[in-house]
Amino acid sequence: MAASELYTKFARVWIPDPEEVWKSAELLKDYKPGDKVLLLHLEEGKDLEYRLDPKTKELPHLRNPDILVGENDLTALSYLHEPAVLHNLRVRFIDSKLIYTYCGIVLVAINPYEQLPIYGEDIINAYSGQNMGDMDPHIFAVAEEAYKQMARDERNQSIIVSGESGAGKTVSAKYAMRYFATVSGSASEANVEEKVLASNPIMESIGNAKTTRNDNSSRFGKYIEIGFDKRYRIIGANMRTYLLEKSRVVFQAEEERNYHIFYQLCASANLPEFKMLRLGNANNFHYTKQGGSPVIEGVDDTKEMAHTRQACTLLGISESYQMGIFRILAGILHLGNVAFTSRDSDSCTIPPKHEPLSIFCDLMGVDYEEMCHWLCHRKLATTTETYIKPISKLQATNARDALAKHIYAKLFNWIVDHVNQALHSAVKQHSFIGVLDIYGFETFEINSFEQFCINYANEKLQQQFNMHVFKLEQEEYMKEQIPWTLIDFYDNQPCINLIESKLGILDLLDEECKMPKGTDDTWAQKLYNTHLNKCALFEKPRLSNKAFIIQHFADKVEYQCEGFLEKNKDTVFEEQIKVLKSSKFKMLPELFQDDEKAISPTSATSSGRTPLTRTPAKLTKGRPGQTAKEHKKTVGHQFRNSLHLLMETLNATTPHYVRCIKPNDFKFPFTFDEKRAVQQLRACGVLETIRISAAGFPSRWTYQEFFSRYRVLMKQKDVLSDRKQTCKNVLEKLIADKDKYQFGKTKIFFRAGQVAYLEKLRADKLRAACIRIQKTIRGWLLRKKYLRMRKAAIIVQRYVRGYQARCYAKFLRRTKAATIIQKYWRMYIVRRRYKIKRMATIVLQSYLRGYLARNRYRKMLREHKAVIIQKWVRGWLARTYYRRSMHAIIYLQCCFRRMMAKRELKKLKIEARSVERYKKLHIGMENKIMQLQRKVDEQNKDYKCLMEKLTNLEGTYTSETEKLRSDLERLQLSEEEAKIATGRVLSLQEEIAKLRKDLEQTQSEKKSIEERADRYKQETEQLVSNLKEENTLLKQEKEALNHLIVEQAKEMTETMEKKLVEETKQLELDLNDERLRYQNLLNEFSRLEERYDDLKEEMTLMNVPKPGHKRTDSTHSSNESEYTFSSEIAETEDMPLRTEEPSEKKVPLDMSLFLKLQKRVTELEQEKQVMQDELDRKEEQVLRSKAKEEERPQIRGAELEYESLKRQELESENKKLKNELNELRKALSEKSAPEVTAPGAPAYRVLMEQLTSVSEELDVRKEEVLILRSQLVSQKEAIQPKNTMTDSTILLEDVQKMKDKGEIAQAYIGLKETNRLLESQLQSQKRSHENEAEALRGEIQSLKEENNRQQQLLAQNLQLPPEARIEASLQHEITRLTNENLYFEELYADDPKKYQSYRISLYKRMIDLMEQLEKQDKTVRKLKKQLKVFAKKIGELEVGQMENISPGQIIDEPIRPVNIPRKEKDFQGMLEYKKEDEQKLVKNLILELKPRGVAVNLIPGLPAYILFMCVRHADYLNDDQKVRSLLTSTINSIKKVLKKRGDDFETVSFWLSNTCRFLHCLKQYSGEEGFMKHNTSRQNEHCLTNFDLAEYRQVLSDLAIQIYQQLVRVLENILQPMIVSGMLEHETIQGVSGVKPTGLRKRTSSIADEGTYTLDSILRQLNSFHSVMCQHGMDPELIKQVVKQMFYIVGAITLNNLLLRKDMCSWSKGMQIRYNVSQLEEWLRDKNLMNSGAKETLEPLIQAAQLLQVKKKTDDDAEAICSMCSALTTAQIVKVLNLYTPVNEFEERVSVSFIRTIQMRLRDRKDSPQLLMDAKHIFPVTFPFNPSSLALETIQIPASLGLGFISRV
Repeated sequence: MAASELYTKFARVWIPDPEEVWKSAELLKDYKPGDKVLLLHLEEGKDLEYRLDPKTKELPHLRNPDILVGENDLTALSYLHEPAVLHNLRVRFIDSKLIYTYCGIVLVAINPYEQLPIYGEDIINAYSGQNMGDMDPHIFAVAEEAYKQMARDERNQSIIVSGESGAGKTVSAKYAMRYFATVSGSASEANVEEKVLASNPIMESIGNAKTTRNDNSSRFGKYIEIGFDKRYRIIGANMRTYLLEKSRVVFQAEEERNYHIFYQLCASANLPEFKMLRLGNANNFHYTKQGGSPVIEGVDDTKEMAHTRQACTLLGISESYQMGIFRILAGILHLGNVAFTSRDSDSCTIPPKHEPLSIFCDLMGVDYEEMCHWLCHRKLATTTETYIKPISKLQATNARDALAKHIYAKLFNWIVDHVNQALHSAVKQHSFIGVLDIYGFETFEINSFEQFCINYANEKLQQQFNMHVFKLEQEEYMKEQIPWTLIDFYDNQPCINLIESKLGILDLLDEECKMPKGTDDTWAQKLYNTHLNKCALFEKPRLSNKAFIIQHFADKVEYQCEGFLEKNKDTVFEEQIKVLKSSKFKMLPELFQDDEKAISPTSATSSGRTPLTRTPAKLTKGRPGQTAKEHKKTVGHQFRNSLHLLMETLNATTPHYVRCIKPNDFKFPFTFDEKRAVQQLRACGVLETIRISAAGFPSRWTYQEFFSRYRVLMKQKDVLSDRKQTCKNVLEKLIADKDKYQFGKTKIFFRAGQVAYLEKLRADKLRAACIRIQKTIRGWLLRKKYLRMRKAAIIVQRYVRGYQARCYAKFLRRTKAATIIQKYWRMYIVRRRYKIKRMATIVLQSYLRGYLARNRYRKMLREHKAVIIQKWVRGWLARTYYRRSMHAIIYLQCCFRRMMAKRELKKLKIEARSVERYKKLHIGMENKIMQLQRKVDEQNKDYKCLMEKLTNLEGTYTSETEKLRSDLERLQLSEEEAKIATGRVLSLQEEIAKLRKDLEQTQSEKKSIEERADRYKQETEQLVSNLKEENTLLKQEKEALNHLIVEQAKEMTETMEKKLVEETKQLELDLNDERLRYQNLLNEFSRLEERYDDLKEEMTLMNVPKPGHKRTDSTHSSNESEYTFSSEIAETEDMPLRTEEPSEKKVPLDMSLFLKLQKRVTELEQEKQVMQDELDRKEEQVLRSKAKEEERPQIRGAELEYESLKRQELESENKKLKNELNELRKALSEKSAPEVTAPGAPAYRVLMEQLTSVSEELDVRKEEVLILRSQLVSQKEAIQPKNTMTDSTILLEDVQKMKDKGEIAQAYIGLKETNRLLESQLQSQKRSHENEAEALRGEIQSLKEENNRQQQLLAQNLQLPPEARIEASLQHEITRLTNENLYFEELYADDPKKYQSYRISLYKRMIDLMEQLEKQDKTVRKLKKQLKVFAKKIGELEVGQMENISPGQIIDEPIRPVNIPRKEKDFQGMLEYKKEDEQKLVKNLILELKPRGVAVNLIPGLPAYILFMCVRHADYLNDDQKVRSLLTSTINSIKKVLKKRGDDFETVSFWLSNTCRFLHCLKQYSGEEGFMKHNTSRQNEHCLTNFDLAEYRQVLSDLAIQIYQQLVRVLENILQPMIVSGMLEHETIQGVSGVKPTGLRKRTSSIADEGTYTLDSILRQLNSFHSVMCQHGMDPELIKQVVKQMFYIVGAITLNNLLLRKDMCSWSKGMQIRYNVSQLEEWLRDKNLMNSGAKETLEPLIQAAQLLQVKKKTDDDAEAICSMCSALTTAQIVKVLNLYTPVNEFEERVSVSFIRTIQMRLRDRKDSPQLLMDAKHIFPVTFPFNPSSLALETIQIPASLGLGFISRV
């Protein structure tokens, strides 16, 4: 297809633009060949006519499809050109906030000028072990690729980091080194990786400075070699430095700074240790104030100084050396302040006692006068004599600055040397990875010698880069068997030759430096004469004769010749150096020690530390004359040599390239300047890589990926089973020009633009299919719409017609209704008129009749009133008469009442006075309200009394009134008599007047009394009312307070409940954190333990034992473990008790000792019988061998003599034992007191001495017995093989000789005789065996009788008092042993061997008894401790109860377990084994047990049950040593198994299940009430009785935690390779997601091949895990925790990869993830594990998948996303939105404004800033108590376990 065919309407192109570099436009019409103008439509809405170049007629660059924009690899772009690269970088940097992009083998890193959370430990772990193409571009991916290639190819690697100043080179190199340090770790305990990282702050402080472009610009180049051992762990590092910018020490441009260390010193000047340096503000020193910017925003120089000193300390630079460094640096600052005054034009001087110079001399330890002299003078040497010449002020200033630069460069080298010494390792280096942090291509307005060297170095690096890229392209083509054609690429060898070849620029510069009168101008003229018009890359500026131009690979650069010679020479007066060498300050001469070496220190300082360490021996050897000559090497020469060595190193390694880009010059975060970016892309070789790729076949697809992507372009008949042939057939149809593609072995190679063409065809096909689908759907929708409209029209018609009919019927009804209304209306009007007339007539009648009635009423009323007036007049007259009579009567009454009132008045006054006094006494007393209330009640009673008196007075008054009336009547009757006695009447009238006055006075007094009473009553009522009001107020206040208290209590309860809930949650979180911390500590402890074991094994391998005897440590034990601490503690605790034991008296021996001794005696008797039988057999063997040994009488005689000697010794020993027993009897018979048997008594001491001597003798006799046995065995073995060998040889010879029948017959007869002889021997042996059996039966019968006798004696002893028991038991035992000894002495008097064996068994028995005694002593001491504690708690009451217990009860208790023979047949759920069989038990049950067979055939947890039953038996025996030994061996053996087979899931699961079951058994049968709730009565009987194993439960719990963590690690190792492939890459729903074009970094294919993992693989693995755990009987709760951990690992790893892979963030991938998660949930439902919490661990992944699928446009969508993504952090949400990439053209990208909206809404959310989930996180595990319902006595031990040596009890 012709390229012009792509320029159709709506095609998008790039056109040049002076401001934006490239601008996007769209074609408005198709391009036709021959058109000179293209009609374009710009993105800003303008139309443009773009004229083509008439000469080249080159069309503008085509723009890539939108789905290819933002790709991780620039080589994945279909159109590879500058605008596409620039646009892709801009979209990734600005829109997606991605700073890393691949460009083939190059990683392009854009400086964001902002701290990003993409360099943490979680990101390092995510990239560790991943393929470079499987993850998004990152500096960690490059570092991982280098590390992996170093380990895989065993070839050294290099990472070349280059870029402009401020582009981020140093930071990128630092992160690469941090990655190596984190991933590999160090091989030693010296933390080399920390030292490697610690070198960064030191080198930054002395080698970095602020420039106009960068606040932390590296002013030197460095190459750090990080060394690794054979296991690829960091062992050390080495640093080389290049071209330190010394001129910065003495000069800084505007807005720049000197090296950071000077400002750090000035900022820390106030520290006490820095007072001697006499520093101050940086503005006080000439060398630090020239730039005018002493402070960097956001940087604290004081803190940076502390970091620098801390790094120096970590690297081993002592405090004294640090202070020496700071003295030298301070001296340089003071030297810069030295001022010169001119005496004349050729000389100058320093003011006397110049303070800066005196401080400099004091700090440097040099003489002031001498330094002052040589700063103003110089020495000139000729062939005959030397001259001292003064120098001018300018020359002196330059010499001062040169000295300062020289000192700083020397100090820089010294620090680098010491850093390398600290990083050096004594271990041999196996390989290394070099990190080159070197300056990029530089061009400024004024370019000098430094820029020339920098650009020269970049020319060399670019050449190496081009060759490497070209080589990789060629290898790829050859690998795929593609025809290779040479690609024309830019070779910068001519430019390099111009600089470094013979008569090149550097050669001419060195030559001019050797000239006495050489200047920059003469050097420039030589350059013009040599290269101008002869080399196309060399030019001369038009307007300057002191500059030259070189055409570099990146751009033309104009260099100013001024200063080239001076910087190349770098001269320093030797006299000044000599003065410094004579310094008293010891460190200063050290800096100049290398002046005598082959390399000039002056030149070395210019290029940093010269990398000649590879061949130091060759360079240091030479003649003295050669040294002087070498001393004159120039800076350029040294730099060229170091650069050549660097290139040799790089060429010997596999390079990896990192190109750092500076996006803008203003350090704005995430701001992209296209012009600056294009300049750097051209300069760093990225575009050259693109050009080389575009020249060949840049786009490469595997056949399967091509088929999956472009399946839509194929017809069904084109699809074949062979994918390769299918792709070939399709491409031949789609692309006519076969030169546009090539078929390789596994890939299809396309020319540039062909993938875009195929994408266009695919998009057109999909668009046509979409149009067809839309057409069909739209037709179907319109037909559905028509049918709906037709149906609706019919319905509307029906309703309209019905409406019309209803309207007509309504009209008819209205007409009829109107007629009826009219009829009734007319009737109504006529009726109303009639009613009005009638009403008027009736009103007239009523008014007339009323008038007549009223007149008649008035007349009657007047008559009635006249009668009334008469009546009232008559009544008034009668009343007047009555009043006069009454007046007289009342006067009489008043007189009487006055008399009575006076009496009453007196009483009232007395009462009033008492009330007033009471009121005065109690007024104002509010606290006596109740008393007042009582007083008020009393006063009320008085008031009632007064009221009664008043009523009595009224009664008397009425009676008197009655009397007066009667008197009046009588007076009326005797009126006549009264007339007669008028005199009397007058006197009576006077008396009446007096009485009236008295009555009035009495009335007034009564009135006043009533007023006072009323007033008092009112006051009292007022007081009562006030009190009631106060009472009500108090009640209200009380109710209010009660209500308030209730509310407060309610609020407090609510707040307390809330706080309680919160505190509970917090406590749960703290508990989980503490549990997690504890389990992490356990994990770390187990890791350290494994590390210790590994080191121990390495030490044993390294220390091979020499032949000979090697003495082992006496404290060493084969069972040593960390779990033996309990026994050691117990022993240490018993030590003081042992010393106190002899002082105690009357210690009664525990009766359980006698029972155990009795049992032990029976066991010893059985052992004695066994040994007796063995001795008999040996004797028979000896007798049989006598006949055969008759041939050797001499040897046999010697043996008999030896045996007789032994017999004599044994007889003497027997006598000795008899004497000892007699002494023992005497010692016991001397005292019958209870003190005899107490420890410390004479009998006890004699017994102990005898036993010790017996034990010593026993050891001797053991050795003798072993010698005898070995001799017997050797004799037997020597006899048997000889006989067999002779018989076989004879038989063979006889067979060969017997050839005739006679001989065969004779042989047959001989065989018969032999058979008869054997039969007779067999019968004799049978008879002997029967005799032995009869003898054994007799012995058994005698032993039974002895046993019964012993039991009777024991019962008798138990009835004795406690003091006599011990003596009786010992007496009985001694008599028994004596009798037995005498019996066996008589029995074996004739046979000394049997007697010797008997003596040995006796010694063994005594030793066993002593061991049992010691054990019992320990248990007695422990029981005494417990008794003391219990005695304190119980008190005197229980002591009294214990004293009241009868002796019979005490005697009955220990007898019970002896006399119950029936229950020996009932199994008690215990297993008995011998102590020597413990290792065998552990070996068969743990070490050699195969979990698979046990899980299938046996009950779950059988090993745990068996071990616990063994522990129960040891507890039953009260044998603490056995319990401790068994538990320790069990724990150590489980650890050994897990260490040996720790990668096997079945093994780890099996022992986790059994460890938990063992732990549950220890809890269930511990005897604690909390664990016995669910036990049966039978199970409670099986509880442990003697030992509390709580400490071992904790140990087992810790072991279970370690096993669980190991199980999780095994799970993770098995699942991790499956997760990414199965959950993300594999297409579970086929055809949903398409494969996008990829670049050079091929990713893992999502199409399922045979070797890839799918979701079914994960589910099968989960089923396998679950079935194994269920088979092993693991607790259900523990299975839930394991499943939860598995799902967390799946979710975390999937989400982390999703966040680091841009190609996975699409809508279709979100659908795939949600489907996969639903399958996992379905698995949980099938296994009934939905309540395990596993689903919740997948919530972040589910929300991320939902986030990929939801709409992302409006504010409502943003709100929905914020509420939906509650389990994701803000960083994760923003990261997913930034990474969201459409797979097809129909999808849309997320806009930047939408992402900002999300960030604004989430700014208040408080969550972790961490981007990735911690995939290594392990949830804290718990082991809920799960008792077993299995009865221990029912457990059967299968024979397959090989445990026949243990027996059920």
